[in-house]
Amino acid sequence: MERHLELKGRGLLLLSLLWFLWFNNIYSRAVFSPILPLLEDEFLVSHARASGIFMFQSVGYGISLLLTGLYAGRLGYKKSIALSLAVTSAAFFLIPLVKTFSALYFFSLIIGFSAGSYIPSVIPLITEYFAEKNWGKSIVIHDSAASVSIFCTPFLALLFIHYFGWRGIFVTFAIIFLLAATTFWLTVDELKITQARKNLHSDLFRKRALWIMGAIWVCATGATWSVYFTVPLYLTKELGLTIEYANSLFGLSRLGGIGVVIACGFLVDRVSVKKMIFTLLLLSGVLTVLVGTSSARFIGVVLSLQVIFIMGFYPLGLTAIARTFDREERGMATGIIMTVSMSTGSGLITYLLGLSGDLISFRFGYVALGALVILGSSLLFSLKELK
Repeated sequence: MERHLELKGRGLLLLSLLWFLWFNNIYSRAVFSPILPLLEDEFLVSHARASGIFMFQSVGYGISLLLTGLYAGRLGYKKSIALSLAVTSAAFFLIPLVKTFSALYFFSLIIGFSAGSYIPSVIPLITEYFAEKNWGKSIVIHDSAASVSIFCTPFLALLFIHYFGWRGIFVTFAIIFLLAATTFWLTVDELKITQARKNLHSDLFRKRALWIMGAIWVCATGATWSVYFTVPLYLTKELGLTIEYANSLFGLSRLGGIGVVIACGFLVDRVSVKKMIFTLLLLSGVLTVLVGTSSARFIGVVLSLQVIFIMGFYPLGLTAIARTFDREERGMATGIIMTVSMSTGSGLITYLLGLSGDLISFRFGYVALGALVILGSSLLFSLKELK
């Protein structure tokens, strides 16, 4: 396996391929958000039931993250990623055939499960394929795909809805996933990893840093995905905006996240990762509170600012994991942390926001979530392993 000392030539091509895979991985989970008002109207379901799509998706994602973190080293990181792409492609081909809303729960679970194997598999690949001096930059560049995907998803959804309806979205990307799986399989070598020591699991579970990092990621994931998944409903059902205007406003508000991820690429190796994460989480929590208190006139500005700060967390958070855990723990630790964060921060909190929208208001849910994120930012000071 060739190790790339610089981010150029074949190394840059490999990173570009991984970037594209991460873009599509995020898209596979985010695409339900901009079409959720249409699904709610077509299948005549409540906010809470519609938001349940993300609960099932996050359960599948969380289970997959855990299993991949524990066993991907044995199966092979390349095989895990290729299988993930193939299963997602199959699910996307079948979704246009659904006739009941409950079937979407099943496919959301499958999509979440298949998507979950990517991050615990790709982080070990990046840290093996690229020199340690470039880990921070490689991870940041790779993670910028998430911001770009989150920005593009509402606009891609509007485009496909206009020409093909919401079902056409899934057919198109099913083909893209299949082509991506084939390209990845033919161009990337498998990572050789030695057998992990027998007591690795118990040693890792006893590490205080694992659970502190997991709690921090829950807060960040809640402020990102739970807000992302429910804002289109909030804008259309509670603030009274049209779905076209809401998705345009929603998509444009994601643009700032791309810039901050790139900026983090220049800062990650120069300043304290701990201090940067604390600042980003604290400001994200304050802005999440403002999402729930702002009027329709200012909601676009607040959403834009909230995205700018919360999206900066992810490349720094992944870098923090890489620096906190050693080589043989890294994939497993990533899987466990992501399992906790996605099942709780993305799944449970999203469902609770939908329930809040039914019983009280989305505003109340966003204020409560913002307060949780503000409190969670203080956990950084308990993480002694990270500078």
